[in-house]
Amino acid sequence: MADPLSTPRLTSPHLEHFTSRTIRLVGRVTQLRGDNATLDSDGAVTAHLNRDSHLTVGNWVEVVGKVNGDLSVRVLVSRDLGRDVDFEAVKAVVDATHRYKEIFYSEQ
Repeated sequence: MADPLSTPRLTSPHLEHFTSRTIRLVGRVTQLRGDNATLDSDGAVTAHLNRDSHLTVGNWVEVVGKVNGDLSVRVLVSRDLGRDVDFEAVKAVVDATHRYKEIFYSEQ
């Protein structure tokens, strides 16, 4: 059974099914504006950054955060992945995560 503290991996199209849940998302930083960033994760995602977030436009980032009702993500932790990420591989992992969800997370 999945741990109740799991952070399912997803991309933008999955956000609507995970409101008020903590998730893990990989995206490319396309814009930084104050305490907000726009990430491209198979669609645009607004990320509300914390003080420890140090993102660079053009780099890929993995964020762990909570999905808000407007489908933005409040970032709890972020990790810069640099410029060379195989996003097709990321999407394959996300697909496997949701195809075999009983292994990776519980539905709430």
